[in-house]
Amino acid sequence: MKNPWKFINPSLLSISIVASAINFAQAAEVVLVSGAVGKDIEVLKEVVKPWEKSTGNKLTVFPMPASTTDQFGQYRLWLAAGNADIDVYQTDVIWAPQLANNFVDLTPYTRDIVDQHFPSIIESQTTNGKLIALPIFTDAPALFYRKDLLKKYNKTVPNTWEELTETAKYIQTKEREAGNPDMWGFVWQGNAYEGLTCDALEWVKSFGGGQIVEADGTISINNPKAVEALKMAKSWIGDISPAGVLAYQEEDARGVWQTGNAVFMRNWPYAYALGNSEESAIKDKFGAAPLPSGTSPNKSAATLGGWNVAVSKYSKHKEASISLVKYLASEEVQKYRALHSSNLPTIISLYDDKDIKEQQPIIAQWKDVFLHAVPRPSAPTKIKYNEVSSKFFSAVHSTLAGSGSAEENLELLEYELETLKGNNW
Repeated sequence: MKNPWKFINPSLLSISIVASAINFAQAAEVVLVSGAVGKDIEVLKEVVKPWEKSTGNKLTVFPMPASTTDQFGQYRLWLAAGNADIDVYQTDVIWAPQLANNFVDLTPYTRDIVDQHFPSIIESQTTNGKLIALPIFTDAPALFYRKDLLKKYNKTVPNTWEELTETAKYIQTKEREAGNPDMWGFVWQGNAYEGLTCDALEWVKSFGGGQIVEADGTISINNPKAVEALKMAKSWIGDISPAGVLAYQEEDARGVWQTGNAVFMRNWPYAYALGNSEESAIKDKFGAAPLPSGTSPNKSAATLGGWNVAVSKYSKHKEASISLVKYLASEEVQKYRALHSSNLPTIISLYDDKDIKEQQPIIAQWKDVFLHAVPRPSAPTKIKYNEVSSKFFSAVHSTLAGSGSAEENLELLEYELETLKGNNW
């Protein structure tokens, strides 16, 4: 890339973004903790350079495992201990209600910029009237498909999971007969972690089986539609999906996909830019579409994701940290992420940006995916969401691995969730 800073000019960083009218007594070293998926850490270290130059501060990135479940567990330990060594946390969209008491209320520092973002995303990061974190990009998964293979075998992009299963099996068989024994029909995230909660929620919701726990707190997961969805997914194991998919996270699925050994993949937008990188075996050979529906062509579901940045109330560098989170959420940085990592902006105006439309046309297409976005039940379950999710993905994983039937595991899950709920969430 000739000029990586074409779209981020330090001179564009206004005082409102860089310093929030805060006078820094001295330069600070701000420590940010972040998960590591794809080139996230690499991009973060590059994108922060103008902020470092303009403020005199320095960012140190402390990488975390890719598993959001592992990240969350470690975050809770650090925050419970009042750890002052970490200033800024990169947080999942679902964590605000659970971690709110440990973060600085950003409301007084962001009144001039919050209206730039999607209102629903700002709302998701607001707890008891306090803005806990600022969004840096939003997320919703899609079905990645091999355009060349669908064309080769005269197949269309599947609209239903049944169609996906049939098409994946057909092309997988034909490709193996043609000399590629490593070809699989469909790769996704089957490990027992938060990623499986996302995948399984999409299956269940698309079959009309609800959202695990509904908005009013009702536990809905134990129903015939949810059973049907999990039986469908179990049928893939060892057939159109490798047995090892039960240990896959996002990067494992992408590894198979990007080497050209899968017809379909369920993954997040970051995989689009990486799939079209120069070293990719499938560059310019794939597209992305909304995930398939279940029993109805109108019931596609995509788990709402997204990442944010929050300032620890235990930080010794709060002013510099607030400056950083405002910078990372800014239009300049979100544009850079969109262009170079295919991250979806939370700033509404960027969806009409000329450069993004020309260089990352897929971002505009992702609007169709967002039409089917479904939130995880973090709002109704509040501080108990992590336990709810853990029990859900464990029940799903047991079912996929053949340890108990879908009926048995969902009945047990319902009992466990009722016990966890008690009188109230």
